[in-house]
Amino acid sequence: MNIRFDIIIDYLPLFLKGTLLTLGLTMAGIALGVIIGLFIGLGKMANRLWIRMPFVWYVNAFRGTPFLVQILLIHFGVVPLFMSPANPIVSAIIALSLNSAAYIAEIFRAGIQSIDKGQMEAARSLGMTHRQAMKLVILPQAFKRMIPPLGNEFISLLKETSLAAIIAAPELMYWGRAAQGQYIRVWEPYITVAIIYLIITLSLTYLMNAIERRMKTE
Repeated sequence: MNIRFDIIIDYLPLFLKGTLLTLGLTMAGIALGVIIGLFIGLGKMANRLWIRMPFVWYVNAFRGTPFLVQILLIHFGVVPLFMSPANPIVSAIIALSLNSAAYIAEIFRAGIQSIDKGQMEAARSLGMTHRQAMKLVILPQAFKRMIPPLGNEFISLLKETSLAAIIAAPELMYWGRAAQGQYIRVWEPYITVAIIYLIITLSLTYLMNAIERRMKTE
């Protein structure tokens, strides 16, 4: 098999451009997912059933269905209700955020519940309200325990951005498909895309491991 390096060279600027968008989509998805996920995670911990159940259904719906189905429904069904034509980047960010929020909600819930209940009781005995105790005592301790799974979710979401190519968001995988379609070659574009993903994920894994080691020494 002859490798055509000219394909890689021709598309390298577009691969790099797509990589930047891939990272941007991932960071936007995680940032919004953390905000939404914290709200949902707290909602799942509500004592009243009628408050808790909608959050439980949300998590089950997004964790129990394929992300590909979610992004197609959002791009072709939801976003057109608010903008026409639907912007694929906007659709991708919304889909990634809502999907990530379901997983992050479980991370927050598990992190908060891992803190000894005596911490909350001690804070309340000092005159703090429930909200103050959660903000000043529980969440700071829980957040340290959440960092490893949040890092894993970031890496997982990074790889899920490849499905945004289905709705023509010009991220990394989109340009891999474009190169394959133009040159009718499979190995050169897709191996290049795979190597770029591998470099990013390994770098992020190394970074998260370093952060985790540092936090254990503090």
